[in-house]
Amino acid sequence: MIVGFDDDLAGEATRVANRLHGLLTQIHPSLERVLGPRLQHPPAVLTLLERFGSPAQIRKAGRRRLVTLLRPKAPRMAEWLVGDIFAALDEQTVTVPGTEAAALIVPSLANSLTAVLDQRKLLAGRIEELLEAHPLSKVLTSMPGVGVRTGARILIEVGDGSTFPTAGHLAAYAGLAPATRNSGSSIRGEQPSRRGNKQLKRAFFLSAFAALGDPASRAYYDKKIAQGKHHTQALLCLARRRADVLFAMLRDGTFYEPQPVRAVAPQT
Repeated sequence: MIVGFDDDLAGEATRVANRLHGLLTQIHPSLERVLGPRLQHPPAVLTLLERFGSPAQIRKAGRRRLVTLLRPKAPRMAEWLVGDIFAALDEQTVTVPGTEAAALIVPSLANSLTAVLDQRKLLAGRIEELLEAHPLSKVLTSMPGVGVRTGARILIEVGDGSTFPTAGHLAAYAGLAPATRNSGSSIRGEQPSRRGNKQLKRAFFLSAFAALGDPASRAYYDKKIAQGKHHTQALLCLARRRADVLFAMLRDGTFYEPQPVRAVAPQT
């Protein structure tokens, strides 16, 4: 129930963030390029937009005041972020119609997004407590890339894995097993499956992405890229491989064991 509510909040955060992206792009594209990628991290940008909702208000506040405002939230980036903000403001000299209206909406949206993100932080703590209390917690989180939220989702959907006869059954349930494309009597190769448990598939996909810092996972990903697969395809292949490993870990109750890294042979 708590994880489901967290999923709802994640969707709401995405919706509000997209609305903010759209408004900023509409009134000042250059400013959106600076602030947009940092809307949800760190919180300094949302603090700024809650106080000053338009380019004119930001400029009027001045560099020193903005640095003072942002430094407690982002001490390492406050000065250069303010520099980038004013460089972006100088790129546009025209005031777009609707800017004044946006100045009323932007602070409200920023405040709403801050509230949603704060709720997610509180829930993350509670989810972590519940996850740690489960006997399979340490098994799950021993795998690189499996954090609190992905671990909780996998535990909810998979449990101890006993309901799946083989790793292939788990992969099919998660929508990670490739589907064969048929046309009449001919077979036209394989493509990612559109079936399966979408939430579990997303958890495996996100954990695979987070695991790219692990040497063995990165080597496997690079191998798939060298074979001609694009980023998403390579991540899905890695997620499929990790599902096999996770199935064995749950079946045997064993922790993740790092695999030796093999060099990727260059394509000729």
